[in-house]
Amino acid sequence: MIVLFTDFGLEGPYIGQVKARILANAPGATILDLFSDAPAHNPKASAYLLAAYAGAFPAGTIFVAVVDPGVGGARAGIAMEAGGQWFVGPDNGLFEIAARRAGSTDLWELDYEPGSVSASFHGRDVFAPSAARLEIGSAPPGAVAVAGLDRQPDWPDDLAEIVYIDRFGNAITGMRGSFVKPSFALRVNHVYLDYAGVFSDVPKGTAFWYVNSNGLVEIAVNQGRAADMLDIEVGAGVWFGAQESGY
Repeated sequence: MIVLFTDFGLEGPYIGQVKARILANAPGATILDLFSDAPAHNPKASAYLLAAYAGAFPAGTIFVAVVDPGVGGARAGIAMEAGGQWFVGPDNGLFEIAARRAGSTDLWELDYEPGSVSASFHGRDVFAPSAARLEIGSAPPGAVAVAGLDRQPDWPDDLAEIVYIDRFGNAITGMRGSFVKPSFALRVNHVYLDYAGVFSDVPKGTAFWYVNSNGLVEIAVNQGRAADMLDIEVGAGVWFGAQESGY
């Protein structure tokens, strides 16, 4: 399948145009929407989401991932094979965490004539047809990237920040559940939160943290909106420590 991960939003023509270009080149493709509201203009936060959610998909899945504030600029477009999956999109750090967790990768720099595509919509004009080529069994349109991925060595393996807020107001961090002990409390915006296994473990209206269904640490409120209650936005820092330590 081809999986879309973008910050395009559902409003307007953008997702529809990407799908149309894929289907024009691979009429039998199965296309699945994963995120249309990835953190806008934020490849770093999106990189942690993409890596966590890609793990639920089988080998052979092709991700068209586009969070691309540098579209039309000097950054390359790439196709990356990692762990049996393909990732097609901009070389701006978006694939850093997926590449790191896969261990080894193969990379292609996508080849296109600048005058043959729009300057501002590479998701439709470069990445969608490149993914379609992979879906029908062709090689990516380009050359092996000798220089490799534009790596981000300063990005941690687990990011202690809010990387996404869902429609329920739950705030997802870039930290895997294995990184934070249940005995720890989290602190966000000067509020301390204890761990709970599920929503019903705490009273209605109580904020807590838990490990969500995709393995990431998430801040929530039982039958409420954590983002509103705690005034949380994407990029907010999260601190954690043993409750008896005094932080």
